[in-house]
Amino acid sequence: MIGPEALFFHQGAYHSRLKKLVLAAFLPSVIRGSVSEIEQIVLKFLPTWENTTINTLQEMKRYAFDVAMISAFGHKRDSEMKGIKQLYQCLEKGYNSMPLDLPGTPFHKAMKARKQLNETLRRLIQERRGNEKAGGGGLLGNLLGAKNHKVDQLSDSQIADNVIGVIFAAHDTTASVLTWVLKYLHDNRDLLEAVTREQDGIQRKIIEENRRLTWDDTRHMPLTTRVIQETLRRASILSFTFREAVEDVEFEGYYIPKGWKVLPLFRTIHHCADFFPQPEKFDPSRFEVPLRPNTFIPFGNGVHSCPGSEL
Repeated sequence: MIGPEALFFHQGAYHSRLKKLVLAAFLPSVIRGSVSEIEQIVLKFLPTWENTTINTLQEMKRYAFDVAMISAFGHKRDSEMKGIKQLYQCLEKGYNSMPLDLPGTPFHKAMKARKQLNETLRRLIQERRGNEKAGGGGLLGNLLGAKNHKVDQLSDSQIADNVIGVIFAAHDTTASVLTWVLKYLHDNRDLLEAVTREQDGIQRKIIEENRRLTWDDTRHMPLTTRVIQETLRRASILSFTFREAVEDVEFEGYYIPKGWKVLPLFRTIHHCADFFPQPEKFDPSRFEVPLRPNTFIPFGNGVHSCPGSEL
């Protein structure tokens, strides 16, 4: 449903090459230029949440999806993105459904949307291939930029699978983290007040200097950052991952043969009292001091770690 040529399903040389291209779209130097645009998305949503009851997760999904679209497509035309967004929302509904490919089922509708999404992206790719100025940046621009090496040029299907895959990875998990942030702040009013004071100080500075939010502003939010880190630990949105033993391993008296599947349980690591005393307590002050290596891994670890962690 995501696409067989997406980054997540590969290893070796193809994975390394794709990882470099994807990482290049999420470097701090690249994200720096998107902060103001992301702020504008927030300012667009805020009025729609006033004086009404909202489903927080669904609203965070809407917000995170718009941010993911910027990351994937760079500066884009709204007309292009509207159709892609509608198809992707249909695709999303089929992710966790029973895989019954019968008319009327969520899975059948999702697979139909996937084909249409592929066609839409292929048209967009062809248009941007034929017009250097239409590259538009973002992940799509990076993947298209690989055409400098004519022999190794990525195919349209490889580009489409990876754009779809990155949007899938970016928006759902981010929306979940944002929802948990709000939940934990709600439950810890002293922290909510402290974070509000920190954000109010930055807001006053922005107003005084008559400008928008910048990357440097986000580097001066120590408490807010620790709240987000503790949310990533406490909620552990990515609770485990799939790995394979590439050689025979002996670990703490256990023998793991080459080829066996291994599931590192991040949630168990993040809730280990040896690493985090009183692990069930929401305590951002844990992050005031350096942590032991490999005890806080919300974005995974190693060559298959999340390339979008900076975003």
